[in-house]
Amino acid sequence: MWRATALSLFPEMFPGPLGESLAGKALKEGVWRLEAVDIRRFAKDRHGTVDDAPFGGGAGMVMKPDVLSAALLAVAETPGMAETPKLLLSPRGAPFTQARGRALAAGPGVVLVCGRFEGVDERVIEAHALEEISVGDFVLSGGEIAAMAVMDCCVRLLPGVMGEPQSASEESFEDGLLEYPHYTRPASWTGPDGTERRVPEVLVSGHHGKVAEWRMRQREEITRRRRPDLWARRRTATNEEK
Repeated sequence: MWRATALSLFPEMFPGPLGESLAGKALKEGVWRLEAVDIRRFAKDRHGTVDDAPFGGGAGMVMKPDVLSAALLAVAETPGMAETPKLLLSPRGAPFTQARGRALAAGPGVVLVCGRFEGVDERVIEAHALEEISVGDFVLSGGEIAAMAVMDCCVRLLPGVMGEPQSASEESFEDGLLEYPHYTRPASWTGPDGTERRVPEVLVSGHHGKVAEWRMRQREEITRRRRPDLWARRRTATNEEK
C-alpha cells in the first residue's frame, strides 16, 4: 500500500480535500494510507516550543532542529519507512513536476515535512537528506497545502485510482506539452455574450487520425504561447534526439 506521511504543526488539516473525490475514495478503499504526525509532540519542554529566533538576527522564527529531527526519527522507525523519500515543502526548493510525482507514485510512498515560520534549521535538512520541493514561485503560510498538492498528484497516478489509464498519459506535462482543448455536448452553444460557438468540425468527423493530429497541433500551439519555457525545453530535447 502506498503511504503518505505528513509532519506538521497542524495535523488536523489532513486529510482535508484529500478525503474527497478520487483521492478520498481511494483512501477509504485502502489503496493508499495517510498519516499526519504532530511535530509539536516531540518538543523538549513543557511549553511545546518548536521554534526559536534565528542566529544572526532577522525577522521571524526558525523551526528547531532537535524537535523536527526527533519527529523524523520516529517516522523512520516505522517498518518500511526508513528508505521512503523525504521531502521538505519549501519556496526555495526545486519545482515539483509531473515526472517527479510519477516516480514517487511508483515507490512505497513519501514523507512530507510541512515547514512553518521563516523556515527549517539548515542542519536538520542536511542530517536527514531532505529533498526541498516547491509547488510554485509563491509563498504560503505553511507547507500543508503544498503537501496536499503533492499527495494528490501522486495518488491519482496509483493503479486503479483513475478509471481510464489513458487519462493520465494524455494530460499536461506528461510529454512536455500542455493538454489540448476539450469539448462536449451540445455541439453548438451560445454564451452569455450572444455568440454562437461550435465544436471544431474535426472532433465530430469520426476520423480518429485527424482528431489525433488536431489535438497534437493544439498542444504544441498552446504550449508555445503559454509556456515558452516548456516549449524551448521540448525543442531542445527533440533536437538532441536527432
